Amino acid sequence: MTFEGQYLTYAEYQELGGSAIGEMPFNLLEFEARKQIDIRTQKRLINLDTIPSEVKLCAYHLIERIKSYNDSIESASNSNGSIASENTDGYSISYNQINATQINEIVKSKSIELNDIIMNDLYGLIVTS
Repeated sequence: MTFEGQYLTYAEYQELGGSAIGEMPFNLLEFEARKQIDIRTQKRLINLDTIPSEVKLCAYHLIERIKSYNDSIESASNSNGSIASENTDGYSISYNQINATQINEIVKSKSIELNDIIMNDLYGLIVTS
């Protein structure tokens, strides 16, 4: 699968110090970051001949945060059904439950933080086509 119109390429991501993910997961995260930027910029950056460095850095910051939030949600979801505690005297086992409140808080925090990143990184950026 090819990804076109990226604001940040995998090679640029690596140049900025990104190394925690492979190329395909990067492409998926970049797509999500790009959509977040497009929503908040009303698609004004689509089809630019040259992507400004502010946009590239914004995409980099978003990718890092989106990955972190995705990992947190996956961790919270995977804890369902795992043993939280075990008592051998009376043979009692407690299992972790998916904490829906915790996942909702992660999702809310993600939305707020992504918005803040975009507002801070792109504040004052003027783009002419």
